[in-house]
Amino acid sequence: MNVSTTERKIVGPHGEIPVRVYAPTAGERSVSPRLGLVWAHGGGFAGGDLDMPENDWVARQLAQRGLVVVTVDYRLSPLPDGESTGMPEVRRFPYPVASEEVTAAFTWATTSDPTVPAANWALGGASAGGNLAAGAALRLRDTGRPLPRALMLAYPVLHAALPPVPTELVAKVRALPPPFNFGAEQIAAMNLAYVQEPGALAEAYAFPGGHDLSGLPPAFILNCDSDSLRASGQQFGVELAAAGVEVIVMREPGTSHGHLNDPDDPAALRSITRIAEWLTRSTICP
Repeated sequence: MNVSTTERKIVGPHGEIPVRVYAPTAGERSVSPRLGLVWAHGGGFAGGDLDMPENDWVARQLAQRGLVVVTVDYRLSPLPDGESTGMPEVRRFPYPVASEEVTAAFTWATTSDPTVPAANWALGGASAGGNLAAGAALRLRDTGRPLPRALMLAYPVLHAALPPVPTELVAKVRALPPPFNFGAEQIAAMNLAYVQEPGALAEAYAFPGGHDLSGLPPAFILNCDSDSLRASGQQFGVELAAAGVEVIVMREPGTSHGHLNDPDDPAALRSITRIAEWLTRSTICP
């Protein structure tokens, strides 16, 4: 199946939001999919764009499997103190801007694409994007707006402070080269840079972990094998189950954080297959 892409700018709460829509086609003819996904890339809240593989390659792979995918170029947050991209700086926006923009993009998708019924849209993201997706789902729940039919969270950061890391995971992370061997201190610095105000770390829309998760849709959490953030994904799975939410938590063997950003890694394609199969399974389809 081929894929067409369309660049759009939608109205958001903080100005226009660039989005890219990936739609499956059969030759020159568009097809009429029943399912859609709004997807947010990762990058530590302060990096990433629509062209990174974790966004573009992932979206194309899922569109080839029959889904419409809307990817969101949300505004990036400030960098942690002392860090630099080495590129000309851009204006940066702390929480809640990115979270609110992902929420707005989901609402736009459910009301603007005639090929996918409003109730058939899922919401997801990778790493920081997984955080934004989960926070957006809580905001939609609390404001009485339509919820996604499913949440797809890939190696997400969901807690303001990293939950305790199992001993077997500590050893795996220590064996990794930089920058993949990050620990609780680096994650804490990233999270504080995202919200800027320490008090905001306790807000549910900023870091959903540890808050009331009742009423959320079915969720699939795909963790990396050797990744400190696996502790957050695993704990969030426990919290979802305790709240009565249907959840699957799995670990992709032989992977480190961000493996969806490396299409040459066979594990990335395995994960795409798992994601697509779960998103299209009958038990979460209306």
